[in-house]
Amino acid sequence: MHIDILTLFPEMMEGVFQSSILKKAQEKNKFSYNLVNFRDYTTNKHRKVDDYPYGGGAGMVLTPQPVFDAVDACLEDKATKPRIVLLCPQGERYTQQKAEELAKEEHLIFICGHYEGYDERIRTGLATDEISIGDYVLTGGELGAMVIVDSVVRLLPDVLGNESSAVEDSFSTGLLEHPHYTRPATFRNMSVPDVLLSGDHAKIAKWRKTESLNRTLERRPDLLENYSFTEEEKQILDEIKQNKSIE
Repeated sequence: MHIDILTLFPEMMEGVFQSSILKKAQEKNKFSYNLVNFRDYTTNKHRKVDDYPYGGGAGMVLTPQPVFDAVDACLEDKATKPRIVLLCPQGERYTQQKAEELAKEEHLIFICGHYEGYDERIRTGLATDEISIGDYVLTGGELGAMVIVDSVVRLLPDVLGNESSAVEDSFSTGLLEHPHYTRPATFRNMSVPDVLLSGDHAKIAKWRKTESLNRTLERRPDLLENYSFTEEEKQILDEIKQNKSIE
């Protein structure tokens, strides 16, 4: 995978790309990236990339020319057609399912907005996807792009040390993940559940499924509305609800 990020502040991202899993993924040649300052592509003699909106209004709007030209430069010598992601508060809310979808692509281009917004022709003439990482507004799209890149790259084959890690993550299964414990077995009078020390893999699997369903019911019941339950999961969830009603 190759990732281009169009931004006015490339220095914001260098630390992220040179740390942790993203750095290791590059060392394994699992992906490459290019930070593009689209100010370098403006034809404005003052190097401006924004202007006042037609019709008036507060704030400045990114002009189309430097963004279009920067994208054209990213497409040179590229045989594949990229997904061009516009970071935007008006976009679809980002999910793990979207991360899994983007992880299948060979080339991603992210456009990080700034100021009051984009000239609409950037949205209609370039973007294949518009994504928001939440119902709030940031000063620019850089933080959103970093969130998405991290969530996508970790899904690429052989990036994580344990291949099952990404599969079992919260949201990947449609449920929140079960609790985890490690040594020591007792810490400050808090003990690891006995079932996890039993060595009985079938009981451990059922405990994890039960805890996952229980945690999802308590914290994100909305996820259960469209979840496809197995018969065992239906029975476990019914038992959880009965126990809660007794309490």
